[in-house]
Amino acid sequence: MEDVTRDGVAARRERLMEGLRIYGSHYAELSRRFAAWLGLHSTDATAVLEIAAAEERGTPLSPARLSERISLSTGATTALLNRLEAAGHLTRTREHSDRRVVTLRSGPHIQERADEFFGPLALRLDTTMSHYPPELLARFESFVTDLNSTMDAHLAERSTTPPPPPGD
Repeated sequence: MEDVTRDGVAARRERLMEGLRIYGSHYAELSRRFAAWLGLHSTDATAVLEIAAAEERGTPLSPARLSERISLSTGATTALLNRLEAAGHLTRTREHSDRRVVTLRSGPHIQERADEFFGPLALRLDTTMSHYPPELLARFESFVTDLNSTMDAHLAERSTTPPPPPGD
């Protein structure tokens, strides 16, 4: 019988979080290698991936939204965008009815390069996922969505300013 006590839930949480932490480490390493492969700084490559992924979802990013996604100040994001645009990795367009709104689009070669780099991994992941029933994958997708919502809420409530030292 499964342990449904509080300790059982905590132990399961610890195991799952460790697995997700390891997955996150692998993802970070893959991103670092993609950056090196493109000859970019890792932050620049992360930005390029965020821009391309948003385009694929049909929700292209603005500079402000990219800044939030990659945790950079607006000034640092502007410098990053200037570098990427000069290198031909992205374009800034004004597609919105409010012409002040800038939309970020990946350069024509970025999706092709990303597919070349990440394609073999996508095939491996598809093979691994094919071993699981669609219902289980749908439940896992829902679970991951819930985890992300919980983390988003927690981060929104937490200040980035460290608390004062004891006694102050």
